[in-house]
Amino acid sequence: MASDIITGLQLQSTVKNDGTLELALADVPLAEPKPNQVVIRVEASPINPSDLGVMFGVADPTTAKQSGTSERPVIMAQIPEKLMGTMKGRVDQAMPCGNEGAGIVVKAGASDAAQALMGKAVAGFGGAMYAQYRTVEADQVLPLPADATPKDGASCFVNPLTALGMTETMRLEGHTALVHTAAASNLGQMLNKICIADGIDLVNIVRKQEQVDILKKLGAKYVVNSSEESFMGDLTEALAETGATIAFDATGGGRLANKILTAMEQAALRNAGAYNRYGSTVHKQVYIYGGLDRTPTELTRNYGMAWGIGGWLLPNFMARVGMEVMGKLRARVAAELKTTFASHYTKEVSLAEALTLDAIKVYGKQATGEKYLVNPAKNLTSAL
Repeated sequence: MASDIITGLQLQSTVKNDGTLELALADVPLAEPKPNQVVIRVEASPINPSDLGVMFGVADPTTAKQSGTSERPVIMAQIPEKLMGTMKGRVDQAMPCGNEGAGIVVKAGASDAAQALMGKAVAGFGGAMYAQYRTVEADQVLPLPADATPKDGASCFVNPLTALGMTETMRLEGHTALVHTAAASNLGQMLNKICIADGIDLVNIVRKQEQVDILKKLGAKYVVNSSEESFMGDLTEALAETGATIAFDATGGGRLANKILTAMEQAALRNAGAYNRYGSTVHKQVYIYGGLDRTPTELTRNYGMAWGIGGWLLPNFMARVGMEVMGKLRARVAAELKTTFASHYTKEVSLAEALTLDAIKVYGKQATGEKYLVNPAKNLTSAL
């Protein structure tokens, strides 16, 4: 009977034909898990920059307006007319949000693998985690250590595997040191801990003195401040000393990628020997993996002919390296969950509380040190 169907709330994002974006909570029926599936009662899910990309698309969070009720708030934001073309594939499709999260397995399919997870704390990845319940394949979850809570494991996929993916990409492509922008973020702090432990030179780029202080306290050796007049000189010196020739850029837009390539070329020319009108022969690579700056990426191409710029995405990296490598990386994350890969949050909110203007004003800025955690189980009154 319909009255026996268990439902759970899920946060969904919908682009409307009139150029508005709607964020709202929907009741989603909970189906019985298949033999190799488990149902997670989600208790912790971070708001990462990639999540904001699904939640708001190209709409501006600063245009958000709130309606509905306190239990069922609705957020509407405006999409610039010139950008609606990029959202064509999303029009009138309710997209579930939340890339990763953790919780307790409350239902399990008949297989031994699924049954073995019953009642355990696990982490999951793959979307739709801003929901009270999430059904996933048993072999796609990460069982958390016995002393770990769902909050400990909430961010154990995207940031940890991205940070590890950067160092693995560095090795795969023959580089020996790397550069990272927006480097005082949760991900950036993880990357510093990895590089310190693994003996990898890392050049950190930040934009505030307090961010320099955060990384120096962690033990970072090379931290340069892009807001300082001496930035290009400081960056070139750090690149010359480390030999870093691969960078991962979280900003995406503007001239930062161009400045990194320029500084890499200047550092390479110091040891180039004879003059070459085509520049140094050292290959310099920048990967854009984020979009904190929404302006166009500007390149002036004054760094010779041995360079590249492209995109880097975690799922593509995972497909590239295969299951064996990913298994080793996931095992490292589990082993270092409370040390290297520990995350810190400014505030924990329910699904409804995440859809308030006050909350959006904070997490929509994507500012360092203001990371929000969604707890869909907060105030949960469902049957499971």
